[in-house]
Amino acid sequence: MIRIVVNGAGGKMGREVVKAVAADPELELAGAVDPSHKGEDAGILAGTERNGVTVGGSLQTVLEETHPQVVVDFTSPSVIFDNAAAVMEKGLSMVIGTTGLTEKQRTLLQEISSRTGANALIAPNFSLGAVLMMEAAEKISAYLPNAEIIELHHNHKYDAPSGTSRLTAEKMGAARKQEPCEDRTAESIPGARGAVVEGIRIHSVRLPGYVAHQEVLFGGEGEILTIRHDSLDRKSFMPGVVLACKKVLTVPGVTYGLENYL
Repeated sequence: MIRIVVNGAGGKMGREVVKAVAADPELELAGAVDPSHKGEDAGILAGTERNGVTVGGSLQTVLEETHPQVVVDFTSPSVIFDNAAAVMEKGLSMVIGTTGLTEKQRTLLQEISSRTGANALIAPNFSLGAVLMMEAAEKISAYLPNAEIIELHHNHKYDAPSGTSRLTAEKMGAARKQEPCEDRTAESIPGARGAVVEGIRIHSVRLPGYVAHQEVLFGGEGEILTIRHDSLDRKSFMPGVVLACKKVLTVPGVTYGLENYL
């Protein structure tokens, strides 16, 4: 049994993680953290039956009381680096679903990992379908270099563009074997053409009703190719989270992207 602490247990993703961990015979929910729900039963908070795990208000305190092997973090970009550094300094491994970590911060976490032996997976997306979509986009970019990304999420998402779209663009940019056609469009309003990551334009939509969706559009001479992935429920991320919880203890260092665990 792998002992898991869920940080951000009261959030929409955190509640699903609590349920997924509790339901898996190889994982044990050792603790849960969420200052807004301190003292509540984690099972009741997640919408299932009482499980006897009391939600703590302090990550530090819960770690000291529960002695987990892995911490799963779905909190906020503003605190994720401090959370990860504190956990990994203790030699504990992490599964990080919170977006917002910069390349420099990932490098700093790798330095901590090298010193303490703690491992980490940083995954912009835990959906297996989304990971396969990114791999497909990477392969297609070698032959159709002209492409743009449209990503659509709920209006409570903290960041834009999404971590998934950024990673997709990075992979696509690196895979291009030729330069895309010149973009001659002038923006009459700055930002109308979206953000640019590795030469790929990303357009972010934030509306109620969406969960997590991404569309990659490729244009060629006389042809258009579109690939799209839709997460219609946060349950779609749970197989990836559970997989990560089981593998993070055995994959050394800091890994970026769930595809590296498949």
